[in-house]
Amino acid sequence: MIRVGTRGSALALWQTRYIAARLAELIPGTAIELVEVVSTGDQITDVPLQSVEGTGFFTATLEQALVDGRVDVAVHSYKDLPVEETAGLTVAAIPGRGPVEDALCARDGLTLAALPAGARIGTCSARRSAQIRAARPDLDLQPLRGNVPTRIGRIASGELDAIVLARAGLVRLGLDAHITEIFAVDRMMPAPAQGALAVQCRAADADLVARIARLDDGATRRAVTAERTLLHALGGGCSVPVGAVGTIDGDEVVLTAGVFAMDNTRAVRASGRGVDAVALGEHVARTLLAGGAGDILAAFDKATRLAPPEVRS
Repeated sequence: MIRVGTRGSALALWQTRYIAARLAELIPGTAIELVEVVSTGDQITDVPLQSVEGTGFFTATLEQALVDGRVDVAVHSYKDLPVEETAGLTVAAIPGRGPVEDALCARDGLTLAALPAGARIGTCSARRSAQIRAARPDLDLQPLRGNVPTRIGRIASGELDAIVLARAGLVRLGLDAHITEIFAVDRMMPAPAQGALAVQCRAADADLVARIARLDDGATRRAVTAERTLLHALGGGCSVPVGAVGTIDGDEVVLTAGVFAMDNTRAVRASGRGVDAVALGEHVARTLLAGGAGDILAAFDKATRLAPPEVRS
């Protein structure tokens, strides 16, 4: 018996059922049970997500269930996991990634450019808010909570004119018909590890770790490792306006990242490439800091974990 922990949201259940089905194929004859765990994030719905994302708000309860032995495996949206790993746990597999882009869902099939001045647009992310403000400072940004179908329902009810969500979640739930615009990553830089899943278990369960590892996609792991290393180096979680996306080009990872001021005064972007994903993430982070990203992040009271490169005369 393998007990797989999941949150109760529609998207979390889809993701967990997908991984459970893959495990059943890999380990035939082994019973797999889904165990629903209610997270702090699911219980507290009046806190803005940009204040808590990346802090374990949605993942800590699942991780504790692993530590306590109540479940054997947990499935997370990787971007929700804090960059600091929990002692005794390991991400045994990062399956092939879904779409990385953000997407707009708007009334009347409108695009971001076509929304009227003052239109109400919902988002749960400082990163998205900063980039929307840069493109359309005239829009009225509104906080957004609830599961994906609930968020979409706020457009149908007339409460909002549009919302911005991760494209991967919409595709996974079969709700991509609501998408009115897909943002190219150079226009709306996604969150580090957006579209990727993390299959986590206890590091001491060596046999289970080895079996789950067969779900791992090497290219996806390298890309998100670069992205999350960069985020860790900048001292942030999803609550900071940091975007990053990695791709694979031959033997190298290509990493592009940005840090965006919430008041639309500046944005710092950097890119790099290299074979070592960790070294690449740290290098691009240093480049961002050298360009002034630390000043932007200081507004969020975040201490960076890497100093800018020394300036040599």
